[in-house]
Amino acid sequence: MTLMHFSFYSAFTLALTGLAFNRTHLLSALLCLEGVMLSLFVGLSVWSIQMASYTFTLAPMLVLTFSACEAGTGLALMVATSRTHGSDNLHNLNLLQC
Repeated sequence: MTLMHFSFYSAFTLALTGLAFNRTHLLSALLCLEGVMLSLFVGLSVWSIQMASYTFTLAPMLVLTFSACEAGTGLALMVATSRTHGSDNLHNLNLLQC
């Protein structure tokens, strides 16, 4: 395993464990999701460079585009929930109280 593969795998697993264990605030969950998406972007970029295939060069750009859309949607949801519920704590969000 090369150093690049190890850093990709460690970044991906750290972001997933942060998402699994850090569920108190919506902003921390969104940051962990962003870390997952950025590690996938780096992994796809390195993979397409190592394979020297021009057919996979569009995949990292698609992942980066979806990541930007996910970040914008997540921040809009966070603003909406903090306006309606008063904070971004995930424990305060209850669908029955809406």
